[in-house]
Amino acid sequence: MTDPISEPTSTEPRQVSNWNIANVLTVLRIAMVPLFGWALLHDGGDDPLWRWVAFALFAVAMITDKIDGDLARKHDLITDFGKIADPIADKAITGMAFIGLSLVGDIWWWVTIVVLLREWGVTLLRLSVLKSVVIPAAMSGKIKTVLQAFALAGLTWPLPHGDAHGGAFDFWPGPLGEVLFYISQVALAAAVVMTMWSGWEFVREVRKQRPRVG
Repeated sequence: MTDPISEPTSTEPRQVSNWNIANVLTVLRIAMVPLFGWALLHDGGDDPLWRWVAFALFAVAMITDKIDGDLARKHDLITDFGKIADPIADKAITGMAFIGLSLVGDIWWWVTIVVLLREWGVTLLRLSVLKSVVIPAAMSGKIKTVLQAFALAGLTWPLPHGDAHGGAFDFWPGPLGEVLFYISQVALAAAVVMTMWSGWEFVREVRKQRPRVG
């Protein structure tokens, strides 16, 4: 009597190629960073047309950030490359926005320095413990991302707001430009608060996971 033939089963994890749509979108975001910076700073940031181009590039980057994350989770396209490249792409585009807007005078430099120190510090810490433990994004981090995106996008618009640009931007007549500018500033202040709070939450979570990380 012979044993019945059974189909072999594999316990090995499915290998996902780095050349997938989620990673392609991530690389695209990284490639957009210098283009966005150039458009934002063109003519010292005083060219309304190029400020609109910068806004469009930033908006596309934020939208593709959401899309590539959803695709990676839905179709199981998560790779080691994506885990490293995705946060780098996020911090590169927002970092360029903070630096560029500080250069043209729409964001105080101390705000940019504080935010970037927190963002890159947390990113380096996340990458350093990536092989030992994956710490999921907390709700505070998601709120921080939304507030940063809203504030930076609003401040990138060529809005007329007092004497900051000599009144050169006149796409929004009357007080509308002023109102939208200050709404963006309020969103930026909230983003700074959430940036620091979410950073503290992340460090606290890493300390809780220290036995697994070590």
